[in-house]
Amino acid sequence: MTHELKKIFAAYKTHQQSGGKAVLATVVALDGSSYRRPGVRMLLLDNRKMVGAVSGGCVEKEIQRQSESVFSSGMPKMMTYDGRYRLGCEGILYILLEPFIPNEKTSGIFWQTIKERKYFELESHYTRKENSIEELGTIFKVDKSELLLRPDFKNKKGTEVFNQKLTPCFKLVIIGSEHDAVQLCSYASMTGWEVTVITSPSEEKGITDFPGANEFLSLSPEEFQPQMIDEQTGVVLMTHSYVKDLKFLVSLMTVTPIYLGLLGPSSRRERLLNELMEYNMDISDDFFASVYGPAGINIGAETPQEISVSIIAEILAVIRKKDPMLLRNKLGAIHN
Repeated sequence: MTHELKKIFAAYKTHQQSGGKAVLATVVALDGSSYRRPGVRMLLLDNRKMVGAVSGGCVEKEIQRQSESVFSSGMPKMMTYDGRYRLGCEGILYILLEPFIPNEKTSGIFWQTIKERKYFELESHYTRKENSIEELGTIFKVDKSELLLRPDFKNKKGTEVFNQKLTPCFKLVIIGSEHDAVQLCSYASMTGWEVTVITSPSEEKGITDFPGANEFLSLSPEEFQPQMIDEQTGVVLMTHSYVKDLKFLVSLMTVTPIYLGLLGPSSRRERLLNELMEYNMDISDDFFASVYGPAGINIGAETPQEISVSIIAEILAVIRKKDPMLLRNKLGAIHN
């Protein structure tokens, strides 16, 4: 959800420059089931444009209607949406609507937090009654700082609190320059991930060759800096060169990405890992556990686009700690 919040802050900055107002909608509680879970947010602008969504589409129209009073009064309010007879999700949404007016300090610290890949929290104060009161609002917390999303919010007792801990955006490092790397970059970007593409200097490629990429690095395996890999980073090796893949594995063996995907058959993976062990026998078991090859889940993928979907699905399963399965075969709720 961090990537959605990035879009909200970016859209507000652009809209504010023209003197426009904005309202933040946050799903703070849920009775039953719904398309999205508590913590999802969207931004409504006074030109009737919306950034993001909290459901599949029906809820947003009612949120926009109810936000009109917030725009006119500047007072936050609670609204409920009963989707049992409209969405088929058998749930009641409790949605906080509040003026979104982060000052320069708050916005600056938010973007610095994103850049430094820090964890942070959002603390929303709400009630389950439909009303408009000053005590409703959200606090942005990072390190020891507590910052307000609107200057006049006064944190008073007597409200319920929805506390959401947010992680840095998932980062995918794609090592390769061929057509399948371009497709994976595009799909990963649409998923909301921050994408870094690494190619060989001899490839003569640039960031414009990879739509959706946040960062482009032209470097050799020996120049690769493993410190760019943290616990929220996955890597896919797709150079289509056995020698280059092996050299990059040598550079990667000192870190443990949450996911390390290898293209090609199982025999190629075993050969790569065996040669890697011959190079260094002290590689941790955690590193080998992070290796997934052939990368992707078995959905019969053939085209570069389908392979990208397969790889992204596997990465999601790994970071969410889920075993891929057909949802129709799952007993109980979709979300635990």
